[in-house]
Amino acid sequence: MSNSENTSAQPSGWKRRKSRRALVQAIYQWQLSGHSLTTLLADFHDGESLKKADVEFFETQLQHVVQGTDELDALFEPLLDRPINQLDQIETAVLRLATAELHHRIDVPFKVVIDEYVELTKTFGAQDAWKYINGVLDKLAATERAIEVNHHNATKT
Repeated sequence: MSNSENTSAQPSGWKRRKSRRALVQAIYQWQLSGHSLTTLLADFHDGESLKKADVEFFETQLQHVVQGTDELDALFEPLLDRPINQLDQIETAVLRLATAELHHRIDVPFKVVIDEYVELTKTFGAQDAWKYINGVLDKLAATERAIEVNHHNATKT
């Protein structure tokens, strides 16, 4: 998949939000179980998590993380204040997913990616983990989406 991946029909934000919620659960499950991509997809297609979700987005992002973990980790790991293996499993899942989206889905504004994954960290993560995630994702967006971030910052002033 390319860095300019796009879909022809833009689904509603609510469908994507449901997909991201299911993605955090799927990546968390994968990190703990080591199940294959095929097994994860089957588990989530059989459950309720993807009802009214953007299934294509879910499948694509799940594939990006499961098949590209080393590449994704290498993008955000230099921004951490501790080794990745010392992160909580939810934090790791969120960082991998957000990194995949920032890297592969340039059709999604960086602020949306950050906001969505910070909110998911508030839902699933430790009490103040969202602050840490927000800081890491802000730094990551500055490198992964430098032009977009600089334009955003320039229009704010």
